[in-house]
Amino acid sequence: MEELWRGLAPQVLGALVRRYGHFETCEDAVQEALLVAARQWPEQGVPDEPRTWLIRVASRRLIDLLRNEESRRRREDIVRTPEVSPAAVSGTDESLTVLFLCCHPDLPVTAQLPLTLRAVGGLTTSEIAAALLTPDATIGQRISRAKQKLRGKPFRPPEDPADRLTAVLQVLYLIFNEGYTRTAGAGLGRIELAREAIRLARMLRDQLPADGEVAGLLALMLLTDARREARTTADGRLVPLDEQDRTRWDQAAITEGTELITWAMRTTPLGPYQLQAAIAAVHGEARTADETDWRQILALYNLLEPLLTGPVVRLNRAVATAMVHGPDAGLALLGTLAGDDRVRCGHRYHAVRAHLLDLRGDHREAAETYLTAAKLTTNTAEQRYLRTRANLAAPADARGRGNTGVTPAC
Repeated sequence: MEELWRGLAPQVLGALVRRYGHFETCEDAVQEALLVAARQWPEQGVPDEPRTWLIRVASRRLIDLLRNEESRRRREDIVRTPEVSPAAVSGTDESLTVLFLCCHPDLPVTAQLPLTLRAVGGLTTSEIAAALLTPDATIGQRISRAKQKLRGKPFRPPEDPADRLTAVLQVLYLIFNEGYTRTAGAGLGRIELAREAIRLARMLRDQLPADGEVAGLLALMLLTDARREARTTADGRLVPLDEQDRTRWDQAAITEGTELITWAMRTTPLGPYQLQAAIAAVHGEARTADETDWRQILALYNLLEPLLTGPVVRLNRAVATAMVHGPDAGLALLGTLAGDDRVRCGHRYHAVRAHLLDLRGDHREAAETYLTAAKLTTNTAEQRYLRTRANLAAPADARGRGNTGVTPAC
């Protein structure tokens, strides 16, 4: 049910904004329609045309909201607005138009991203704040200001999508990442979010078939999502990449993603999404973990780092460096990030460091570092995995002593 609502929400929002404008009020009406659906559908069943049903209910709520607003503003007669009939509902999926509207060039990038993650991805303020490494209050303010600035903006696809494409691709990537590994809560990922990101990326690819980065992003999503079924055990425990049963990987998705990235790298200018997809394709081609071509992966990371700002690429490059040149080389590269609060205060830096320490044989320090990483993540599946790794890495005389790791001062 949640997956259905998440896929329909941007379509319903698009239909309302196209007809009425008032982006902020339309979003409120859509949320209220979804609440009505959450109460009624489990008991009464899903309507034959759920999108039409939601548009009708949201339209009625929107009319009420607009009338109330008009009443407060003028304190005089309310202008009657006609009700919306099912026959008037367009069959066009407006999700991509909503996506481009939220990435309007009049909005700063710092506002485009959280607004789109809220309107199209359905993420909460806390989830957006965690994804963007920004305080909750700041994200809330940016979303509110962005909605106000969109008042009066025409609801139509941009004449030149290129001026918004960078933000659109980044938003889709963030939505997918939250779906693949959720920021917080039980369970490793949120399948409905990952699928919605892939659906929107396919729509974008249909609109911009010659763009190599659009193809690269879709390929990256497909190649990454192909591993989903093998990432957890039946009881929800995380399975790392090198221990996954690769017969459970989605070979159709790997084939499609590999063909996409091969086309893009041969025919279009090289970009960061293509390079990330190429790395995922190398993993997808390896029948076993031991057959992984780490030298090729390291070469791709060396090409990627100058194109993609931020420390995450170096974290991943440190792992590839360790696989090619040994854990000491990987730890030396990782050490260049020790003073960067963006990673030092997150769990991934410590998880990578613990893994490399374990490879080097420093098991006691690896165990403590795994526990530090576990304290810094809010995803319960990752917490359980990191604590298990800490227990396995710890020397026998140190197991079960209640070690808690060290939380860095951030």
